[in-house]
Formats: sequence, structure tokens, C-alpha cells
Amino acid sequence: MRLIIVDGLDGVGKDTHAELIAKRYLDKGERVVVRSHPSVDNFFGRKAKKALLGQGKSDKIKASVFYMFDVLRSIRKYFRRKDIDTLIMVRYLVGTAYLPEKIAKLGYKFFYNFVPTSEYMFFLDAEPKTILKRIQERSELEIFETEDNLVKVRRKALKLVKDWIIVDTSGSIDETFGLIDKNLIKLDKIC
Repeated sequence: MRLIIVDGLDGVGKDTHAELIAKRYLDKGERVVVRSHPSVDNFFGRKAKKALLGQGKSDKIKASVFYMFDVLRSIRKYFRRKDIDTLIMVRYLVGTAYLPEKIAKLGYKFFYNFVPTSEYMFFLDAEPKTILKRIQERSELEIFETEDNLVKVRRKALKLVKDWIIVDTSGSIDETFGLIDKNLIKLDKIC
């Protein structure tokens, strides 16, 4: 099974590009599953989503904890299934960057060594001002979606993903997917 991880802050285009990656492999006749977190099809995902719409410190912690359980549930349910050629996980490890600074690095290291990883790990990135502009075009702002939070979380996330493929999503969707696709072609030849 090919495991592709698409991660990054809110508003960078994770779901959009995960769907484009899925189409790429579906067009080749592969069986593809995309899991985006938090998922509303289970208790943990619904609780994470609800907490993301809250305002307090406890909501931030609840959102992070329930999000992690949602990811673990997806791994248990989908990883290594024989009827899936490509599993695309959206919002996977970098959710730990939303934890308080002292816990974020520790949480990331723990989960990085605990959950499946691959060569196909993409961190989609953009400047916080660009991200915030995209987010504001959506309906409801979530708890972490302020410029100050985005700056802090991005700083923590970029420290965590040094070995990932970092893709700048400041350009158009086509330009960004072109960068992703070049890496997919290269990785498909190697792996």
C-alpha cells in the first residue's frame, strides 16, 4: 500500500490537493481511499470538530486530543488493507503543532514513532496572511484560525517537518499540484 500524507495548517489546500492526488491514482486504475481529519463519520472526529468551533483553552486541548484519536482510528481501520492501493491521510501528524509549545515536539516525536510514515509526506505551506485570507472566505472560523495562532503554529510545524516534502501553496492550485505531481513521479519511481 502506498501511504501518502498531506498535512499543513488550515487554509493551505490540503483537502483540495488530496483529492487531486487521489484522482491521479484513480485515473491509473488504483483503489484509493482519502481520510481527512477530523472526520465526521465517528465519535472522535465529531468531538474534535465541535471543540474546534469553541473558544476556550480546554477546547484547544479537546480538539487536539480528539483529533489524535480520530487519526489513530483511521490508521486502525484503513492501513494495510488489501483492497486499497493508495491511502491518503489528510491532517495526520502536524496536528501536534497545535499543542502547547512544550508538548508539541514531544507529541510529534511520540506519534511519528508510533504511527505509519512513508516517503510520501507532504507539508503544504503558505504565509499566515495568505492562509487567513483564504480561511475568511469560508463560513465559520475555528479556534486556531487567527493570524497570531497561525504564526505560532506554523513556526512550530516547520520545525517538526524538516524531513518532509514542503510545498509552497501560495500560487494557484494548478501550480501547487504541479509541484506535488513532480514529487509523486519521482517517488513512484523510487518506491
